[in-house]
Amino acid sequence: MSAPSPASDEDTPAASPDLLPVVGANLRKLRTRRGLSLERLARKSGVSRAMLSQIELAQSAPTINVVWRIASALGVPFGALLSSGEPRGPQVLRAREAKILTSHDGAFRSRALFPWGGRRTSELYELHLRAGGIERADAHAPGTMENLVVNRGRVVIGVGSERHRLEPGDAIQFVADVPHTYENDGDDDAVLYLVMTYAIESD
Repeated sequence: MSAPSPASDEDTPAASPDLLPVVGANLRKLRTRRGLSLERLARKSGVSRAMLSQIELAQSAPTINVVWRIASALGVPFGALLSSGEPRGPQVLRAREAKILTSHDGAFRSRALFPWGGRRTSELYELHLRAGGIERADAHAPGTMENLVVNRGRVVIGVGSERHRLEPGDAIQFVADVPHTYENDGDDDAVLYLVMTYAIESD
């Protein structure tokens, strides 16, 4: 999941409004727990100090790309910044209440299909990619695996220098510690399901 230009990422709000205070509080907690100033985290993540401050204050909605950069710099899974507390008992995730993160251009959308809380080493996402859309992802932390299955549409998954065309029902697994891309070269929007597996646990 992702990383076009930092300027585009930071200029475009792209998260459900109720996510802002959750991401902001988690960012502040994780940053201070690691003894990182905003300046040091900005250098590690490539996200500006001003943007980090705005996210912590719930004044700006980060894109998928920005959340990934911050999570990688902090050394935590993506979902650690989305966690809203330890879930207890069965958790129903209503479609109408879905919390969505999108890419800078809106072509790529991600919905978490797991309760946001607790410690985990794997996460499940529903991905939507518009016809003609492409999402470029930076390398994730060593040991991170992506397991993708195409539910609808046609996509081309690029892993390093390799490209793999997937039709509905096709699946792919790869180590995601190299740059990778999701490309919809078909005429219809694509829906994919992604299981991210990490080599570490969130704090």
